[in-house]
Amino acid sequence: MRRIAVVLVVIVTSLSGVASTQTAWLAPQPIASPAAPNSGQPQLSVSNKGVLLSWIERTGDLATLKFAERTTTGWTPVRTIASGRNWFVNWADVPSAVRLPSGAIVAHWLQKSAESTYAYDVRLSYSTDDGRTWSPSFTPHHDGTPTEHGFASIFPIGDGFGLVWLDGRHMKAGGHGEHGGGAMTVRYARFDRNFKQVEETEVDAKVCECCPTAAATTSEGIIAAYRNRSDEEIRDNYVTRLVNGKWSAPQPVFADNWKIAACPVNGPALSARGGTVAMSWFTVKNEQGQAYLAFSQDAGKTFAAPIRLDDGGTLGRVDLELLPDNSALATWIEFADQRAQFRARRIDQTGTRSAPVTIAGIAGSRSSGYPRVAVANGEVVFAWVESGEAGALHVRTAAAPVPDASRRTSAR
Repeated sequence: MRRIAVVLVVIVTSLSGVASTQTAWLAPQPIASPAAPNSGQPQLSVSNKGVLLSWIERTGDLATLKFAERTTTGWTPVRTIASGRNWFVNWADVPSAVRLPSGAIVAHWLQKSAESTYAYDVRLSYSTDDGRTWSPSFTPHHDGTPTEHGFASIFPIGDGFGLVWLDGRHMKAGGHGEHGGGAMTVRYARFDRNFKQVEETEVDAKVCECCPTAAATTSEGIIAAYRNRSDEEIRDNYVTRLVNGKWSAPQPVFADNWKIAACPVNGPALSARGGTVAMSWFTVKNEQGQAYLAFSQDAGKTFAAPIRLDDGGTLGRVDLELLPDNSALATWIEFADQRAQFRARRIDQTGTRSAPVTIAGIAGSRSSGYPRVAVANGEVVFAWVESGEAGALHVRTAAAPVPDASRRTSAR
């Protein structure tokens, strides 16, 4: 039996569009989404061109991964990466597309490898012509087991790319949360400029089974984050750093000591600029969901004390981006007044928090997925899933100018 924790009971609500009344420091406005109806699984990445949005559109049992980029002139035409009828499509374990410094785009999705529910692989593909054509797909793992491989995070490294993912090769075949066959692991692979795999290694031998991973590039190398799992069922969020080709010993950012014998399906988020790193995460204290953020000034070796993100209870599903002044723009799903809201706030390194801004009212169920935020070309871009009539899903987007520090309103 798959063991997934239901942390909060949610009443599903729907608020149309972006909130109309905003505080002065951030004023997001809805922008036409490039995604068609029956879309979900949004993901954002940033390159020197702008923000790249990827998503899945569904037609019956056919899933299609598409993308568009928001440049200084708006969204580029939508292009298709891949499609299939044997994909594993999930609200939390979502595909992605990342433009590398070379200009090539690398994408991933999840594809079934056997009949068992949680038997699926990470499939990778790349394009060197702005997404007009794509390579045949390939995998970063070669164990051949009909087990779970997912929750991948792709990042540029050197003149190629790398990724970390959750790998269930040591678990019971076809199982998820069935213990007797070993633990979920985090693994890493690296590909060179010619998209040839040159490395694969284990990063952590026992982690939470279904929480998303995160990765970012610092001035000293790659930092990765994920939810760990101890033998005592403590499931705190850990980081590890890839420096000079070696992963450091994983360590907790903060000892929340959240003991839970199930997976909360709530992973951390990372953003980095030079030696500054910000990380946000979800935990539960006193039976209340809470979200936190912490800063590092030494590329993730150490972190300052955590700062609370939410105001009165959260479903988590955090994201964040560092702003040009190295403050953090953090997002989460707040559960307040019997409503679920996609919210954002700015937090500086002194711990000062801005007033929260509601980006949109959303369904608090799994259908709302993970809302996203990214910053490029002087603009903050938001993406989330809206539930319409008859439960139809649609990826929506909004944007705002990067906040001016002189106009930010804040309070501890």
